[in-house]
Amino acid sequence: MPSWKAESMLLLMTVIWGATFLFIKLGLDFTGPFLYLIMRFLIAIVLTVVVFWKKLNFNDPVLIKNGLLLGAIFGIGFILQTIGLEHTTIQKSAFITGLTVVITPFTFKLLSKRDILLFSKIGVVIAFVGLYIFTDPDFNDINKGDVYTFLSTFCWAIFIPLLDKFTNENKTKNLTINLVFLQLVSMLFVVTLGFFIFEYNSAFIIWDSNLIISVLFNGILASFVLMFIHTNFQKYTTPVKAALIFSLEPIFAAGFALIFLGEYLSRVEFIGAIVLFSGVLISELGRPMLNMLKIGTSN
Repeated sequence: MPSWKAESMLLLMTVIWGATFLFIKLGLDFTGPFLYLIMRFLIAIVLTVVVFWKKLNFNDPVLIKNGLLLGAIFGIGFILQTIGLEHTTIQKSAFITGLTVVITPFTFKLLSKRDILLFSKIGVVIAFVGLYIFTDPDFNDINKGDVYTFLSTFCWAIFIPLLDKFTNENKTKNLTINLVFLQLVSMLFVVTLGFFIFEYNSAFIIWDSNLIISVLFNGILASFVLMFIHTNFQKYTTPVKAALIFSLEPIFAAGFALIFLGEYLSRVEFIGAIVLFSGVLISELGRPMLNMLKIGTSN
């Protein structure tokens, strides 16, 4: 598959991820974050079993290990980010989470022993600057929430190159289905463990239509559908480019906030969004444009 098609699917996934903020905010008025995640992952697991039960098989111990490891890393990232968000601001959380785009090239190089393309490096730097301008985080008062969120970025930065490594090592027909199922099971286990450690004594749930809509959206679309898209398409691009595309998530989240909540971007945020988009475009189009210039010069 051409890399641009895969990257288009990852971009679509990032757009939908941006919409999840609205639904999460809607749902967390009626239950705690861990119980919310448990319901979300349970829905995705049930759907996977119902739709693909004939193709689920776990005869490959390496596949089982890889799937459970990926899910555990992702689940721990969810927990750290959720706890962090309770103690820090949304702006700081968005910026720190966006540092994944800076850390991923290092984890990718460490795990794959492959060099990072020049324009990917340039794109990462520009995207980082744009992210900082867009989120405008205030670090005058660093707290434990910032630390938890920062630790979660390492989970995302490790997950992205590991997913690339595992899906390129194993290209069996049912890899995506089984890998997604194992990830979801592992994520559910980790989040459930977090629930009993951090939330059990204060757990609550109010059955409201808004909670049901929120959980269904994030369980069906954000967890079930997008997990398959992520697992199936990321292997056709590089982890660094994937991280750059994912760094656009806060911009799409702001776009949905504008459409549905009437929250407008400030001039500074708009400039930051342009810079961030520029970083992604340079990573994608830098090499082809340079080649075109070379061809034009030679003619």
